[in-house]
Amino acid sequence: MEELTKTEERAMLILWKLKRGFVKDIIDAMPDEPKPPYNTISSVVRLLEKKGYIGYKAYGKTYEYFPLITKSEYRKASVKKMLSGYFDNSAESLFSFMLKENQLSQEDIKKIKDIINKNKPI
Repeated sequence: MEELTKTEERAMLILWKLKRGFVKDIIDAMPDEPKPPYNTISSVVRLLEKKGYIGYKAYGKTYEYFPLITKSEYRKASVKKMLSGYFDNSAESLFSFMLKENQLSQEDIKKIKDIINKNKPI
């Protein structure tokens, strides 16, 4: 799975929420003021299509876009890449980092412990 730029990722996050939409719909869903130009988002969407992240249905010269990759698939690939690139494929290193950087609350730690206990091999 080819890596996305931040702008491409923002557009994908919107398309996952919308399920399908035109360039105008993507722009309308963006919180930034001022909104990015239509041509910029149109170019981003075409790049996403070339990378295989989205498909489209043509209505004359207008295109309705929809995700081909689920958010879950993208998240899985992104976490694997982060884990291998920054934490030497070690979940222990990742959690240790998060604890040291105060990224996990006591509630988060409890939830993680519960998940581990529920998924322990018998």
